[in-house]
Amino acid sequence: MFGIVRPCTHRLSEGLRTEWMAHLCGLCLALRADHGQFARIVTNYDGLIVSVLTEAQTGAMPAGRRTAGPCPLRAMRTAPVAMGEGARLAAAVSLVLASAKVRDHVADRDGLLARRPVAAVARRVAAGWDRAGARTGAALGFDTALLVDAVDRQTGIETLAGPGTPLLTVTEPTETATAAAFAHTAVLAGKPQNTAPLAEAGRLFGRLAHLLDAVEDREADAASGAWNPLTVTGTSLTEARRLCDDALHGVRLALREVEFTDGQLVHVLLAHELRRSVDRAFGTSSCSHQGLEVPEGSFGPPPGNPYGPTPGNPYGPTPGNPYGPTPGGPAAPPRPPRDRRGLIAGCLVWAGLACTCQLCCGSFEDPWSRERREAPCQSCGDCCEACNCCGQCGEGCCCCGDSCGCDC
Repeated sequence: MFGIVRPCTHRLSEGLRTEWMAHLCGLCLALRADHGQFARIVTNYDGLIVSVLTEAQTGAMPAGRRTAGPCPLRAMRTAPVAMGEGARLAAAVSLVLASAKVRDHVADRDGLLARRPVAAVARRVAAGWDRAGARTGAALGFDTALLVDAVDRQTGIETLAGPGTPLLTVTEPTETATAAAFAHTAVLAGKPQNTAPLAEAGRLFGRLAHLLDAVEDREADAASGAWNPLTVTGTSLTEARRLCDDALHGVRLALREVEFTDGQLVHVLLAHELRRSVDRAFGTSSCSHQGLEVPEGSFGPPPGNPYGPTPGNPYGPTPGNPYGPTPGGPAAPPRPPRDRRGLIAGCLVWAGLACTCQLCCGSFEDPWSRERREAPCQSCGDCCEACNCCGQCGEGCCCCGDSCGCDC
Protein backbone atom coordinates (compact mmCIF):
# COMPACT_ATOMS: atom_id res chain seq x y z
CA MET A 1 0.00 0.00 0.00
CA PHE A 2 1.16 3.55 -0.69
CA GLY A 3 -0.42 6.98 -0.61
CA ILE A 4 -0.44 10.05 1.58
CA VAL A 5 -3.98 9.72 2.99
CA ARG A 6 -3.69 6.76 5.35
CA PRO A 7 -6.35 7.13 8.04
CA CYS A 8 -6.14 4.96 11.12
CA THR A 9 -9.47 3.17 11.23
CA HIS A 10 -9.96 4.00 14.92
CA ARG A 11 -10.44 7.64 13.93
CA LEU A 12 -13.39 6.76 11.69
CA SER A 13 -16.89 6.03 12.90
CA GLU A 14 -18.21 2.52 12.27
CA GLY A 15 -20.16 3.67 9.22
CA LEU A 16 -17.29 5.65 7.70
CA ARG A 17 -14.88 2.79 8.38
CA THR A 18 -17.16 0.43 6.48
CA GLU A 19 -17.45 2.90 3.59
CA TRP A 20 -13.69 3.50 3.45
CA MET A 21 -12.95 -0.22 3.38
CA ALA A 22 -15.67 -0.71 0.73
CA HIS A 23 -13.87 1.71 -1.60
CA LEU A 24 -10.42 0.28 -0.82
CA CYS A 25 -11.54 -3.29 -1.50
CA GLY A 26 -13.55 -2.10 -4.50
CA LEU A 27 -10.43 -0.59 -6.05
CA CYS A 28 -8.48 -3.80 -5.43
CA LEU A 29 -11.18 -6.00 -6.96
CA ALA A 30 -11.68 -3.66 -9.93
CA LEU A 31 -7.98 -4.00 -10.68
CA ARG A 32 -8.26 -7.78 -10.54
CA ALA A 33 -11.39 -7.92 -12.66
CA ASP A 34 -10.09 -5.68 -15.46
CA HIS A 35 -6.35 -6.32 -15.38
CA GLY A 36 -5.57 -9.58 -13.57
CA GLN A 37 -4.27 -10.59 -10.17
CA PHE A 38 -0.85 -8.95 -10.47
CA ALA A 39 -2.41 -5.53 -11.07
CA ARG A 40 -3.74 -5.56 -7.49
CA ILE A 41 -0.24 -4.65 -6.34
CA VAL A 42 -0.94 -1.02 -7.35
CA THR A 43 -3.87 -0.70 -4.90
CA ASN A 44 -3.23 2.51 -2.99
CA TYR A 45 -4.92 4.76 -0.48
CA ASP A 46 -4.96 7.87 -2.67
CA GLY A 47 -6.52 6.14 -5.67
CA LEU A 48 -9.63 5.21 -3.73
CA ILE A 49 -10.37 8.93 -3.25
CA VAL A 50 -11.43 8.99 -6.91
CA SER A 51 -14.00 6.30 -6.13
CA VAL A 52 -15.11 8.14 -2.98
CA LEU A 53 -15.57 11.41 -4.89
CA THR A 54 -17.69 9.74 -7.57
CA GLU A 55 -20.04 8.13 -5.07
CA ALA A 56 -20.21 11.25 -2.88
CA GLN A 57 -21.72 13.17 -5.82
CA THR A 58 -24.23 10.51 -6.84
CA GLY A 59 -25.03 9.08 -3.42
CA ALA A 60 -24.61 5.48 -2.34
CA MET A 61 -27.00 3.12 -4.10
CA PRO A 62 -27.61 -0.60 -3.56
CA ALA A 63 -26.49 -1.25 -7.12
CA GLY A 64 -23.13 0.27 -6.26
CA ARG A 65 -22.31 -2.42 -3.69
CA ARG A 66 -21.73 -6.15 -3.81
CA THR A 67 -20.64 -8.64 -1.18
CA ALA A 68 -17.09 -9.84 -1.69
CA GLY A 69 -15.91 -13.22 -0.49
CA PRO A 70 -13.47 -13.87 2.36
CA CYS A 71 -10.07 -12.22 2.00
CA PRO A 72 -6.92 -12.66 4.15
CA LEU A 73 -6.58 -8.88 4.37
CA ARG A 74 -10.04 -8.74 5.97
CA ALA A 75 -9.29 -11.58 8.41
CA MET A 76 -11.13 -13.98 6.06
CA ARG A 77 -14.41 -12.11 6.42
CA THR A 78 -16.85 -11.08 3.70
CA ALA A 79 -17.59 -7.39 3.22
CA PRO A 80 -19.58 -5.00 1.04
CA VAL A 81 -17.35 -3.44 -1.62
CA ALA A 82 -17.84 -0.54 -4.03
CA MET A 83 -18.30 -1.30 -7.68
CA GLY A 84 -19.07 0.64 -10.83
CA GLU A 85 -17.51 3.49 -12.76
CA GLY A 86 -15.91 5.21 -9.79
CA ALA A 87 -13.95 2.11 -8.78
CA ARG A 88 -12.92 1.46 -12.40
CA LEU A 89 -11.71 5.05 -12.86
CA ALA A 90 -9.74 4.73 -9.63
CA ALA A 91 -8.19 1.54 -11.01
CA ALA A 92 -7.20 3.20 -14.30
CA VAL A 93 -5.66 6.20 -12.54
CA SER A 94 -3.82 3.94 -10.07
CA LEU A 95 -2.29 1.89 -12.87
CA VAL A 96 -1.00 4.91 -14.77
CA LEU A 97 0.37 6.68 -11.70
CA ALA A 98 1.95 3.46 -10.40
CA SER A 99 3.60 3.08 -13.80
CA ALA A 100 4.99 6.59 -13.42
CA LYS A 101 6.29 5.74 -9.95
CA VAL A 102 8.08 2.65 -11.29
CA ARG A 103 9.68 4.60 -14.13
CA ASP A 104 10.76 7.29 -11.66
CA HIS A 105 12.50 4.68 -9.51
CA VAL A 106 14.14 3.22 -12.61
CA ALA A 107 15.41 6.66 -13.61
CA ASP A 108 16.77 7.19 -10.08
CA ARG A 109 18.35 3.70 -10.13
CA ASP A 110 16.87 2.89 -6.72
CA GLY A 111 17.83 -0.41 -5.08
CA LEU A 112 17.54 -3.43 -7.35
CA LEU A 113 16.39 -1.18 -10.20
CA ALA A 114 19.99 -0.07 -10.59
CA ARG A 115 20.62 -3.44 -12.27
CA ARG A 116 19.87 -3.40 -15.99
CA PRO A 117 17.96 -6.70 -16.22
CA VAL A 118 15.68 -5.73 -13.32
CA ALA A 119 15.19 -2.24 -14.74
CA ALA A 120 14.25 -3.70 -18.14
CA VAL A 121 11.59 -5.92 -16.56
CA ALA A 122 10.27 -2.98 -14.55
CA ARG A 123 9.94 -0.86 -17.70
CA ARG A 124 7.95 -3.62 -19.42
CA VAL A 125 5.62 -3.91 -16.44
CA ALA A 126 5.15 -0.13 -16.37
CA ALA A 127 4.38 -0.04 -20.10
CA GLY A 128 1.79 -2.79 -19.63
CA TRP A 129 0.14 -0.82 -16.83
CA ASP A 130 0.00 2.25 -19.08
CA ARG A 131 -1.82 0.30 -21.78
CA ALA A 132 -4.20 -1.34 -19.30
CA GLY A 133 -5.05 2.00 -17.69
CA ALA A 134 -5.65 3.53 -21.12
CA ARG A 135 -8.13 0.76 -22.04
CA THR A 136 -10.17 1.20 -18.88
CA GLY A 137 -9.99 5.00 -19.10
CA ALA A 138 -11.22 4.97 -22.69
CA ALA A 139 -14.21 2.83 -21.68
CA LEU A 140 -15.09 5.52 -19.12
CA GLY A 141 -14.48 8.49 -21.44
CA PHE A 142 -11.27 9.44 -19.65
CA ASP A 143 -8.14 10.08 -21.68
CA THR A 144 -5.22 8.74 -19.67
CA ALA A 145 -2.88 10.39 -22.19
CA LEU A 146 -3.25 13.47 -19.97
CA LEU A 147 -1.64 11.54 -17.15
CA VAL A 148 1.05 9.98 -19.33
CA ASP A 149 1.93 13.36 -20.85
CA ALA A 150 2.22 14.91 -17.39
CA VAL A 151 4.50 12.09 -16.27
CA ASP A 152 6.70 12.43 -19.37
CA ARG A 153 7.05 16.17 -18.82
CA GLN A 154 8.13 15.53 -15.25
CA THR A 155 11.45 14.04 -16.37
CA GLY A 156 12.29 17.03 -18.54
CA ILE A 157 11.39 19.51 -15.81
CA GLU A 158 13.55 17.68 -13.28
CA THR A 159 16.48 17.68 -15.71
CA LEU A 160 16.33 21.47 -16.11
CA ALA A 161 15.62 22.27 -12.45
CA GLY A 162 18.33 23.73 -10.26
CA PRO A 163 18.91 26.15 -7.38
CA GLY A 164 16.36 28.94 -7.55
CA THR A 165 13.85 27.02 -9.67
CA PRO A 166 10.36 27.60 -8.18
CA LEU A 167 9.24 24.43 -6.43
CA LEU A 168 5.77 24.72 -7.95
CA THR A 169 7.33 24.39 -11.40
CA VAL A 170 8.50 20.92 -10.41
CA THR A 171 5.14 19.89 -8.93
CA GLU A 172 3.07 21.13 -11.92
CA PRO A 173 2.89 17.79 -13.83
CA THR A 174 1.59 15.97 -10.77
CA GLU A 175 -0.94 18.74 -10.17
CA THR A 176 -2.18 18.49 -13.76
CA ALA A 177 -2.58 14.70 -13.57
CA THR A 178 -4.56 14.66 -10.33
CA ALA A 179 -6.70 17.62 -11.42
CA ALA A 180 -7.80 15.67 -14.51
CA ALA A 181 -8.67 12.58 -12.44
CA PHE A 182 -10.66 14.53 -9.83
CA ALA A 183 -12.52 16.53 -12.48
CA HIS A 184 -13.61 13.43 -14.38
CA THR A 185 -15.50 12.17 -11.32
CA ALA A 186 -17.96 15.02 -11.95
CA VAL A 187 -18.43 13.76 -15.52
CA LEU A 188 -19.15 10.22 -14.30
CA ALA A 189 -21.56 11.57 -11.69
CA GLY A 190 -23.38 13.71 -14.26
CA LYS A 191 -22.66 16.97 -12.41
CA PRO A 192 -20.67 19.22 -14.76
CA GLN A 193 -20.99 22.15 -12.33
CA ASN A 194 -18.54 20.31 -10.05
CA THR A 195 -15.83 19.97 -12.68
CA ALA A 196 -14.00 23.26 -11.98
CA PRO A 197 -13.88 23.07 -8.16
CA LEU A 198 -12.91 19.40 -8.24
CA ALA A 199 -10.14 20.16 -10.72
CA GLU A 200 -8.84 22.80 -8.31
CA ALA A 201 -9.03 20.39 -5.36
CA GLY A 202 -7.23 17.75 -7.43
CA ARG A 203 -4.52 20.17 -8.49
CA LEU A 204 -3.76 21.08 -4.88
CA PHE A 205 -3.98 17.45 -3.80
CA GLY A 206 -1.36 16.59 -6.43
CA ARG A 207 0.85 19.38 -5.10
CA LEU A 208 0.57 17.95 -1.59
CA ALA A 209 1.31 14.43 -2.78
CA HIS A 210 4.49 15.59 -4.54
CA LEU A 211 5.68 17.77 -1.68
CA LEU A 212 5.04 15.24 1.06
CA ASP A 213 6.81 12.54 -0.92
CA ALA A 214 9.80 14.87 -1.25
CA VAL A 215 9.78 15.71 2.47
CA GLU A 216 9.55 12.08 3.56
CA ASP A 217 12.34 10.98 1.17
CA ARG A 218 14.61 13.96 1.76
CA GLU A 219 17.12 12.32 4.10
CA ALA A 220 17.14 8.98 2.27
CA ASP A 221 17.66 10.74 -1.07
CA ALA A 222 20.52 12.77 0.36
CA ALA A 223 22.20 9.61 1.63
CA SER A 224 21.82 7.77 -1.69
CA GLY A 225 22.39 10.77 -3.95
CA ALA A 226 18.94 10.47 -5.52
CA TRP A 227 17.12 13.44 -7.04
CA ASN A 228 14.94 15.34 -4.60
CA PRO A 229 13.07 18.55 -5.52
CA LEU A 230 13.69 20.22 -2.16
CA THR A 231 17.44 19.62 -2.30
CA VAL A 232 17.85 20.49 -5.98
CA THR A 233 15.85 23.73 -5.83
CA GLY A 234 17.28 24.73 -2.47
CA THR A 235 13.83 24.91 -0.85
CA SER A 236 13.77 24.87 2.93
CA LEU A 237 11.41 22.74 5.00
CA THR A 238 9.82 25.94 6.30
CA GLU A 239 8.89 27.02 2.78
CA ALA A 240 7.70 23.52 1.91
CA ARG A 241 5.45 23.53 4.98
CA ARG A 242 4.03 26.93 3.99
CA LEU A 243 3.18 25.61 0.54
CA CYS A 244 1.54 22.53 2.08
CA ASP A 245 -0.56 24.63 4.46
CA ASP A 246 -1.67 26.87 1.59
CA ALA A 247 -2.66 23.80 -0.42
CA LEU A 248 -4.62 22.37 2.53
CA HIS A 249 -6.57 25.61 2.82
CA GLY A 250 -7.19 25.66 -0.92
CA VAL A 251 -8.56 22.09 -0.90
CA ARG A 252 -11.05 23.04 1.82
CA LEU A 253 -12.18 26.11 -0.10
CA ALA A 254 -12.55 24.15 -3.35
CA LEU A 255 -14.62 21.42 -1.69
CA ARG A 256 -17.07 24.03 -0.40
CA GLU A 257 -18.02 24.75 -4.02
CA VAL A 258 -18.77 21.10 -4.84
CA GLU A 259 -22.35 19.83 -4.72
CA PHE A 260 -22.24 16.53 -2.84
CA THR A 261 -25.13 14.20 -2.15
CA ASP A 262 -23.22 12.75 0.80
CA GLY A 263 -19.80 14.31 1.30
CA GLN A 264 -19.06 13.13 4.83
CA LEU A 265 -16.32 10.64 3.93
CA VAL A 266 -14.80 13.08 1.42
CA HIS A 267 -14.70 15.71 4.15
CA VAL A 268 -13.00 13.41 6.64
CA LEU A 269 -10.37 12.26 4.12
CA LEU A 270 -9.58 15.55 2.38
CA ALA A 271 -10.09 17.96 5.27
CA HIS A 272 -8.96 16.13 8.38
CA GLU A 273 -6.85 13.15 7.29
CA LEU A 274 -5.02 15.21 4.68
CA ARG A 275 -3.93 17.64 7.39
CA ARG A 276 -2.75 14.72 9.52
CA SER A 277 -0.71 13.51 6.55
CA VAL A 278 1.07 16.86 6.42
CA ASP A 279 1.68 16.84 10.18
CA ARG A 280 3.00 13.28 9.97
CA ALA A 281 5.43 14.12 7.15
CA PHE A 282 6.82 17.13 9.00
CA GLY A 283 6.87 15.34 12.35
CA THR A 284 4.58 17.81 14.07
CA SER A 285 2.02 15.36 15.45
CA SER A 286 1.89 12.03 17.17
CA CYS A 287 -0.72 9.53 18.22
CA SER A 288 -0.72 7.64 21.49
CA HIS A 289 -0.78 4.26 19.77
CA GLN A 290 2.56 5.06 18.11
CA GLY A 291 4.42 5.30 21.39
CA LEU A 292 3.88 6.27 24.99
CA GLU A 293 4.61 9.82 25.98
CA VAL A 294 6.38 10.05 29.31
CA PRO A 295 4.87 12.83 31.45
CA GLU A 296 7.20 15.58 32.54
CA GLY A 297 8.89 14.74 35.83
CA SER A 298 8.16 11.01 35.62
CA PHE A 299 11.63 10.22 36.85
CA GLY A 300 11.60 12.80 39.62
CA PRO A 301 10.50 12.35 43.25
CA PRO A 302 6.86 11.48 43.87
CA PRO A 303 4.59 14.45 44.38
CA GLY A 304 3.94 15.68 47.90
CA ASN A 305 5.97 15.00 51.06
CA PRO A 306 7.37 11.46 50.96
CA TYR A 307 7.84 11.55 54.73
CA GLY A 308 4.41 12.89 55.55
CA PRO A 309 1.46 10.85 56.81
CA THR A 310 -0.19 8.40 54.48
CA PRO A 311 -3.24 10.06 52.84
CA GLY A 312 -6.48 9.05 54.58
CA ASN A 313 -6.74 6.98 57.79
CA PRO A 314 -4.66 3.80 57.42
CA TYR A 315 -6.39 2.32 60.48
CA GLY A 316 -9.92 3.10 59.41
CA PRO A 317 -12.49 0.51 58.30
CA THR A 318 -12.14 -1.13 54.91
CA PRO A 319 -14.21 0.80 52.34
CA GLY A 320 -17.48 -0.85 51.42
CA ASN A 321 -19.36 -3.63 53.22
CA PRO A 322 -16.90 -6.35 54.33
CA TYR A 323 -19.81 -8.75 54.92
CA GLY A 324 -21.43 -8.17 51.56
CA PRO A 325 -21.27 -10.51 48.59
CA THR A 326 -17.97 -11.02 46.82
CA PRO A 327 -17.48 -8.27 44.21
CA GLY A 328 -18.29 -9.44 40.72
CA GLY A 329 -20.94 -11.95 41.80
CA PRO A 330 -20.75 -15.65 41.04
CA ALA A 331 -18.20 -16.95 38.58
CA ALA A 332 -19.18 -16.47 34.97
CA PRO A 333 -20.13 -19.63 33.08
CA PRO A 334 -17.40 -20.99 30.82
CA ARG A 335 -17.49 -19.72 27.25
CA PRO A 336 -18.48 -22.22 24.62
CA PRO A 337 -15.55 -23.62 22.61
CA ARG A 338 -14.77 -21.75 19.39
CA ASP A 339 -13.76 -23.14 16.04
CA ARG A 340 -10.02 -22.56 16.17
CA ARG A 341 -7.94 -22.16 13.03
CA GLY A 342 -4.98 -24.36 12.30
CA LEU A 343 -1.39 -23.15 12.53
CA ILE A 344 -0.91 -22.34 8.84
CA ALA A 345 -4.34 -20.73 8.35
CA GLY A 346 -3.85 -18.64 11.47
CA CYS A 347 -0.43 -17.47 10.29
CA LEU A 348 -1.90 -16.38 6.96
CA VAL A 349 -4.66 -14.43 8.70
CA TRP A 350 -2.11 -12.86 11.07
CA ALA A 351 -0.04 -11.68 8.07
CA GLY A 352 -3.13 -10.12 6.53
CA LEU A 353 -4.01 -8.32 9.76
CA ALA A 354 -0.46 -7.02 10.09
CA CYS A 355 -0.34 -5.77 6.48
CA THR A 356 -3.60 -3.85 6.87
CA CYS A 357 -2.72 -2.37 10.29
CA GLN A 358 -5.72 -4.06 11.93
CA LEU A 359 -3.43 -5.39 14.65
CA CYS A 360 -2.75 -1.83 15.82
CA CYS A 361 -6.01 -0.09 14.93
CA GLY A 362 -9.62 -0.98 15.58
CA SER A 363 -10.91 -4.39 16.63
CA PHE A 364 -10.04 -7.68 15.02
CA GLU A 365 -10.59 -11.42 15.31
CA ASP A 366 -7.76 -13.41 16.84
CA PRO A 367 -6.07 -15.29 13.97
CA TRP A 368 -6.17 -18.63 15.82
CA SER A 369 -8.86 -18.54 18.54
CA ARG A 370 -11.26 -16.28 16.58
CA GLU A 371 -11.95 -14.25 19.74
CA ARG A 372 -12.61 -10.54 19.35
CA ARG A 373 -9.61 -8.42 20.33
CA GLU A 374 -9.21 -4.69 20.78
CA ALA A 375 -6.14 -3.07 19.25
CA PRO A 376 -3.80 -1.05 21.51
CA CYS A 377 -4.73 2.24 19.86
CA GLN A 378 -8.35 1.85 20.91
CA SER A 379 -7.29 3.62 24.11
CA CYS A 380 -6.05 6.67 22.24
CA GLY A 381 -6.84 9.99 23.78
CA ASP A 382 -7.66 13.35 22.27
CA CYS A 383 -5.05 12.96 19.54
CA CYS A 384 -7.24 10.36 17.89
CA GLU A 385 -10.52 12.24 17.73
CA ALA A 386 -12.19 12.14 14.32
CA CYS A 387 -12.64 15.90 14.24
CA ASN A 388 -10.64 18.52 16.04
CA CYS A 389 -11.12 21.44 13.72
CA CYS A 390 -12.36 24.00 16.22
CA GLY A 391 -9.80 26.58 17.08
CA GLN A 392 -7.23 25.33 14.57
CA CYS A 393 -7.72 28.23 12.21
CA GLY A 394 -9.20 31.65 12.42
CA GLU A 395 -12.47 30.92 10.69
CA GLY A 396 -14.61 30.19 13.71
CA CYS A 397 -16.37 26.98 14.45
CA CYS A 398 -16.15 25.11 12.32
CA CYS A 399 -13.33 26.12 10.00
CA CYS A 400 -14.43 23.49 7.51
CA GLY A 401 -17.67 25.19 6.58
CA ASP A 402 -21.29 24.41 7.18
CA SER A 403 -20.86 20.68 6.55
CA CYS A 404 -18.87 20.15 9.72
CA GLY A 405 -19.56 21.01 13.30
CA CYS A 406 -17.58 20.38 16.42
CA ASP A 407 -19.39 17.08 16.85
CA CYS A 408 -18.61 15.76 13.36
